[in-house]
Amino acid sequence: MDREEYMEYALALASRAAEEGEIPVGCVIADADGNIIGRGRNKREESHDATHHAEIEAIREACGSIGDWRLGGCTIYVTLEPCPMCAGAIINSRIPTVVFGAKDENTGSCGSVINLFEERYGHKPAIYGGVRAEESARLLKEFFKKAR
Repeated sequence: MDREEYMEYALALASRAAEEGEIPVGCVIADADGNIIGRGRNKREESHDATHHAEIEAIREACGSIGDWRLGGCTIYVTLEPCPMCAGAIINSRIPTVVFGAKDENTGSCGSVINLFEERYGHKPAIYGGVRAEESARLLKEFFKKAR
């Protein structure tokens, strides 16, 4: 599969989050062989947990799937640019490649607001932004339009 196809899975998870009243962010993690080993969507409202972001959920599942906290060789696909908390989790789990859809002009940590993926922070993954960005942004815009 290519980046667009993995992002399709993440977009489906984001849509599900929106249907459940959560901010529509979805995430999948693929291993070096291309198998999806982690999936996540925002669940802050459901869980009453501020840390229950899509990336955190996907990282937890991926670590459990392979039995290791190190996710070297994996790629994370997320519909919205990771926030500082999620960037920290990506750094700590050693994911070497980050692919995201829409930029986050409020808390984006891949360069939109700050860039936590610099060598001085101990881990510098390859970053690819803008993959299916219009679809990701549309989901967010529609969600917040309904919420207001």
